[in-house]
Amino acid sequence: MSRKPAPAQMGERARVELLFDKPQLLVQLFGQYDQHLVALENRLGVYITARGNRVGLEGTAEQVALARDVLNDLYQRIQRGEEVDTGLVDASIAMAAEPVLSGIIRADAGQGAPSVMIRTRKKTIVPRTPAQAHYMRELTTHDMIFALGPAGTGKTYIAVAQAVAQLITGSVQRLILSRPAVEAGEKLGFLPGDMKEKVDPYLRPLYDALHDCLPAEQVERRIASGEIEIAPIAFMRGRTLADAFVILDEAQNTTPAQMKMFLTRFGQNSRMVICGDPNQTDLPGGVRASGLADATQRLDGVEGISLCRFSAADVVRHPIVGRIVEAYEGVEG
Repeated sequence: MSRKPAPAQMGERARVELLFDKPQLLVQLFGQYDQHLVALENRLGVYITARGNRVGLEGTAEQVALARDVLNDLYQRIQRGEEVDTGLVDASIAMAAEPVLSGIIRADAGQGAPSVMIRTRKKTIVPRTPAQAHYMRELTTHDMIFALGPAGTGKTYIAVAQAVAQLITGSVQRLILSRPAVEAGEKLGFLPGDMKEKVDPYLRPLYDALHDCLPAEQVERRIASGEIEIAPIAFMRGRTLADAFVILDEAQNTTPAQMKMFLTRFGQNSRMVICGDPNQTDLPGGVRASGLADATQRLDGVEGISLCRFSAADVVRHPIVGRIVEAYEGVEG
């Protein structure tokens, strides 16, 4: 593989050569038709040549250092059995270019495991953006975390993974997942089926995240035993949630009164994560204030509470989702 350097690459040059000891892994590292290397060239402005198990990098010293860190990071991930796709390549580039967090990749390159990760029964979750890395650290150090940002940034998914990991290790005895069933409102009574059948559609994203982290039979068994509980926020009233990892999803659809009720359920040896997008509220027309906005305004800076903010740059779904979020934020701004 050899390509001509782009004009943007001209100037003072540096060159390094990387030697990979397992050639059989390079197909996944390079990507189909070398698409991962092409992405590195386009994003970082480097010129890459690949012959056998040797990869040459040419560009400015900074560009070459970033490309080297990204390739080493991706290679280590492949050795650990992780799948490398274009989304992960983009995420690794973003993290390598982040001044504060680029050390994560450099530290990982010579070790067998990343410095920030969550292990569950079915998979190991590693951060794909700097904001996710910060969030995953906060989940291990704070008792109450607010995760704020648009859809697709991994707020709820990472929280569920951390909750499952703590349940598996015995750090908590229960996992409680909740969402407001705002869309149903007072019309729940007119839907067919019992209460569980009426509210389950609104809780489906939480079930999906659980099944990504635990085998299906374990999910069902733990739900049946009460170790895992998935319920609308109204079911939390009057309870004290001790020895539990508690997650509230779609928190922007709570009222201030609901949010206060939920937060004050916090019990001993518990952790609580509140996830939501302040810019996407589905509250009924007569309700003016979102409980999420009210709570974050009141609790910002309170000891033991962390506010983690995500932006369109942290969207880890299809790249077009990030562009859609940016477009709508621009209109709203």
